[in-house]
Amino acid sequence: MTTDLLQNLVRAAQAIQNADTLLITAGAGMGVDSGLPDFRGPEGFWNAYPALGRRKLHFSDIANPSHFRSDPTLAWGFYGHRLALYRDTVPHEGFAVLREIGAARPLPTFVVTSNVDGQFQKAGFSANQIWEIHGSIHHLQCVNGCASRVWPADDFPPQVDMAECALRNAPPRCPECGEIARPNILMFSDWAWLDHRSRMQEARFKQWLTQSERLVTIELGAGTAIPSIRRIGERMLGPLIRINKRESEVARAQDIEIPLGAAEAILEMRACLDQVTD
Repeated sequence: MTTDLLQNLVRAAQAIQNADTLLITAGAGMGVDSGLPDFRGPEGFWNAYPALGRRKLHFSDIANPSHFRSDPTLAWGFYGHRLALYRDTVPHEGFAVLREIGAARPLPTFVVTSNVDGQFQKAGFSANQIWEIHGSIHHLQCVNGCASRVWPADDFPPQVDMAECALRNAPPRCPECGEIARPNILMFSDWAWLDHRSRMQEARFKQWLTQSERLVTIELGAGTAIPSIRRIGERMLGPLIRINKRESEVARAQDIEIPLGAAEAILEMRACLDQVTD
């Protein structure tokens, strides 16, 4: 470990120690240490989904609601596999450590994430303290936005032929009109996403912000390709701790860059925090 990195970890621990609450912001890199793919570049995506590679379909191609109308077997082959994967994935140790660090602060922690995997809820974070800005794969809606209804995907057990990226059982359907259902996720070229669940979460986040005077943001695995998560932390008044193996650079003097993976960085910060509080 370099001297600069160690100093930044100590600075991060000191900032956390002086905070009254934590804002945790997370992108795809947060789940990599749990074994989830990050889809960096077409090669990585096609390695995870070879059937889509044979068709030269990129992530932005398949993550489009039009496929639920034109080829629901393929669309639900992709999203059904992801739903089953996220259900089976065990959140890495860093999630639990973040909960412990946050619980030691006077005010409750809030999570803002672009991930749709539900891993923070699975790791024990309160569902009332999470804003999923792109929605959740664990919730469904009608492909037509019928009745503006969003419901849990709990009763849908996807059976997927990964060799063909094809759903083998019946896809879920809208209980109102019987049309194909889709995940309640913001996709590319998506004009039918029902965002009221996410907007309710955002409203709780804004209310939570009014309670804190000494806020520290811990950003985990949020890249620059879609910078929504990065911008949230950059707008906060308190220090931003940016954890990212490849894109950890910060612009403000108060902010701290940590070029490590999420789980490793969290464990290193806890070790430094233990020393700061002794």
